[in-house]
Amino acid sequence: MKLLYPKIYVSSITDIQIEWLKELGIKGVLFDLDNTIIRRDSYQFPPEVSGYICELRRHGFKVGIISNNRRKRVVAIAGLLEVPSVHRAVKPWVKPFRRAMRMLGTSPEETALVGDQIFTDILGGNLAGLHTILVVPMEGKDFWGSRLICRPLEKLVLARLSKYKEVVYVDRD
Repeated sequence: MKLLYPKIYVSSITDIQIEWLKELGIKGVLFDLDNTIIRRDSYQFPPEVSGYICELRRHGFKVGIISNNRRKRVVAIAGLLEVPSVHRAVKPWVKPFRRAMRMLGTSPEETALVGDQIFTDILGGNLAGLHTILVVPMEGKDFWGSRLICRPLEKLVLARLSKYKEVVYVDRD
């Protein structure tokens, strides 16, 4: 069950404090794409998200995208941010996470994975040995498989997660 638990749980990527990442020895941050940094039905970033990613880069962090989505969408959005990406990652498999870390030039201990889904992002990141950060999904459409299968199961995990003392929770307030 521990493999399904993130190290940190936040409302939005902008709640991830850069100082925490530095204290953890993080040098690279991999972001899931859909409903983590951009709505699944959009090609436009919320201004606070693009600002946060720019701030990470300004502080010397290497940033990349890892997504199960198709090449066209992932490459287009990664191009807007000017960051490397892995598309059709088939998360939670570990191999795409290793590929993404090679692109960033970081080790698992130096890499954080930020995502909105437990059974793809968090499980895959934990299997790869990364620092995992779960975010509340952005409003918008979910992939049908996520909506019908993963999200209902995630509710069960999230109910137990609140009892797991090793997870750091961050509220916006």
